[in-house]
Amino acid sequence: MELDFDKLGGLVPAIIQDDRTGRVLMLGFMNREAFRQTVTGGFAVFYSRSRGRLWMKGESSGHRLAVKAIFTDCDSDALLVRVEPLGPGVCHEGYQSCFYRRLEEGRWEPAEEPSFDPRAVYGGGR
Repeated sequence: MELDFDKLGGLVPAIIQDDRTGRVLMLGFMNREAFRQTVTGGFAVFYSRSRGRLWMKGESSGHRLAVKAIFTDCDSDALLVRVEPLGPGVCHEGYQSCFYRRLEEGRWEPAEEPSFDPRAVYGGGR
């Protein structure tokens, strides 16, 4: 289970993909402890660069990510985590995926409707 955490200063990027649909839901970062907790606990845990701490996806929303499989790339410096999303969406802005905007004529436009109200989940948005 050796990963190259040194290349990005102690972190590896983790692409989160819906195991059932194949849709990319989000990109997060894991340090060694977040990876260990993800493997042992069965739910996706990340290292928040802005908050400087570990966080389990869904700790405030309840929209957790149950881990189904974990892959690494050929350089062992990135992860693909296949999950079962437990909730209507992953994005803190209310969408099923954090990748909900598409470039159209030089502008980023929503490519789908929100799947939940973030104000109801997070108490006023983020």
